[in-house]
Amino acid sequence: MSSLLMRILFQLLFLLLCPVVLIGQTPAEKFEAQAFALKSGYKLPYRLLKPEKIEPGKTYPVVLFLHGAGERGSNNTSQVKNGAELFINETYRKKYPCFVVVPQCPANSFWGYTSPQNSKDIPDQPLNAALSLLDQVIKENPVDKHRVYLIGLSMGGYATFRSLEARPKFFAAAIPICGGGYPQQVKEYKRVPLWIFHGEKDPVVSPENSKKMAEALKAVGSKPKLTLFPNVAHDAWTPALNNPETWEWLFEQKR
Repeated sequence: MSSLLMRILFQLLFLLLCPVVLIGQTPAEKFEAQAFALKSGYKLPYRLLKPEKIEPGKTYPVVLFLHGAGERGSNNTSQVKNGAELFINETYRKKYPCFVVVPQCPANSFWGYTSPQNSKDIPDQPLNAALSLLDQVIKENPVDKHRVYLIGLSMGGYATFRSLEARPKFFAAAIPICGGGYPQQVKEYKRVPLWIFHGEKDPVVSPENSKKMAEALKAVGSKPKLTLFPNVAHDAWTPALNNPETWEWLFEQKR
């Protein structure tokens, strides 16, 4: 076989393989794959996205993103969806450089939501690990401690309120989506800016949950934003996180 023919065959093979490589790329691969372990040995897989360019002497916001029940597992990829993948959007990455932490809750587990009597503790391992993981990311990276944000959807929406109860003075702002919480506990974190989202046609988590949380917050002097999407079912995260105003609001908040 001539060298010319071999080169042609090699080029054809290269062209055939390239699309496969490109198609195989996923949003999760834009994030670093990591694993976090508590002192007890309990491990939690997570993905970490860093600012494209970290300038010396500069600090950046950090976002903890808590996924829903459908993304549980151990593959460390399924959780980068339903909004988390938007952080790799070129426009958002340039406009809002930040660290993004996306842990994955194990299958058959929950982020955790205990009784209000135990509001200062998080005995549930996954959520405890997620918050400890956030502490580690803040410690090891140039993070602006006055701009620590929290986003959670569905199961993660419940965990958002739970995390605020446990750390009422820690987060600069939070976005609970189609979740719920204990209205009697909102006084603990009434000073935290909140934008609550829910679909009015949600058959999985009743929108009444979000309404009650917003009403309770207003009753203690807070001014939460509440957006209810007409004709939207359980995927309220789609209109919520695809709205540029949501991003503008979030990154404007400081503690």
